[in-house]
Amino acid sequence: MLRGLVAISLLGLPAVHPAHPADPPAITVNERVRHQEIDGFGISQAFRRNELLEALPADKQREVLDLWFDRSKGAGLSILRLGIGSSPTGSPYDHMVSIQPDDPGGPDAPPKYVWDGDDNSQVWVAKEAQRYGVERFFADAWSAPGYMKDNGDDKNGGTLLPEWRRAYANYLVAYTKFYAREGIRITDLGFTNEPDWTATYASMRFTPEQAAEFVKVLGPIARNTRLVCCDSFGWNEAKAYTAAIEADPEARRWVKTHTGHTYASPVDAPLPTDRKTWMSEWNPNGNTWNEAWDDGSGYDGFTIAQAVHDALTLGEVSAYVYWLGGSRGATRALLQLDEVAREYHVSKRLWALAAYSRFIRPGAVRVEASAADPALKVSAFRNADGSRVIVALNTGTAPVTWRGVHGRATTYVTDNTNDLTPSAVTGRTVTLQPRALTTIVIK
Repeated sequence: MLRGLVAISLLGLPAVHPAHPADPPAITVNERVRHQEIDGFGISQAFRRNELLEALPADKQREVLDLWFDRSKGAGLSILRLGIGSSPTGSPYDHMVSIQPDDPGGPDAPPKYVWDGDDNSQVWVAKEAQRYGVERFFADAWSAPGYMKDNGDDKNGGTLLPEWRRAYANYLVAYTKFYAREGIRITDLGFTNEPDWTATYASMRFTPEQAAEFVKVLGPIARNTRLVCCDSFGWNEAKAYTAAIEADPEARRWVKTHTGHTYASPVDAPLPTDRKTWMSEWNPNGNTWNEAWDDGSGYDGFTIAQAVHDALTLGEVSAYVYWLGGSRGATRALLQLDEVAREYHVSKRLWALAAYSRFIRPGAVRVEASAADPALKVSAFRNADGSRVIVALNTGTAPVTWRGVHGRATTYVTDNTNDLTPSAVTGRTVTLQPRALTTIVIK
């Protein structure tokens, strides 16, 4: 045994000696080792999903908004991702209408923008989110309008025609200005969603090199927003887009945040950049509406808790944005919105995300954390107000006791029967129940 070394447990303080001198503390947190700064946690309600919310009675609407954005009743989410529409006027539900639905007469013609103050039912939810304290609004385009593309359709892939690049850049910036008119500042702007995937809905292809080239057109025009790229279909696939931008000094100058989804591949390592990175879209596969915490389905709450943990610790992401906040039918959204019954239902997926999002606030820094028991997945954070947050997911079948919690602490447990159920820590000891997510907040 090495002499002269002190075990560091919670927050850089000397560890309380365990019951057996040879036993390491269940959790070790070292604030001297700092990782990424946190931008926040969020949802998207793109593709007109807020129309489902609008169909609910006013009291139910408020309850849903509380579940998304309130820090005492719900998840306290701090990022709202908006969809920039590309479809023609009169498009049915699930098709986001463009702010310029008709060709103005060519890429050099004066634009003919149309703003209805509603933007596919997104403006009112953005205003509500702002009232809850949300400051981060991420606007992302799935496609340019069809007349700007080589396939003449905003759906089914296709690529942006070179002669329309500047007009498309101006179009995106015009969108941010319309939101500014409504009192909402678009803080983060993306021009492509899953550029490596052709979908039957709004979609548009970019190679990594094409994305880097377009960044150099959009960047100088969109100076007042943080430019985001490239929302690849999978996390490993996103690495090629990040690498292409990083290899081009001019493109790198403009992109402030690198993003990826986790449909094609999960988060297993950081993206190759020293800029901020976000896991900007994902929900798991599944064919039923599921409210369970831990049923082995692969789309229960436990699955989401593991995914968030891995993104924060393996990928060192600064934000985690879930798809979607609420939708209909057999959705894997956080909530099921039933416009016929005028009711909503809550999945444990919401509480899995809330165990992180309610307590880990924008501006927090992740610090080093480890567990003696490999069944524990542990992450730790220091908020800007000095509070500390440790989140422990016990993936095992036995409880784990952690002795050595210093300070005034409260635990919040999420499992089969609990949804962030609070309990004061006494005796500096926390028992981490099996197959449960425990958030420990220390003032």
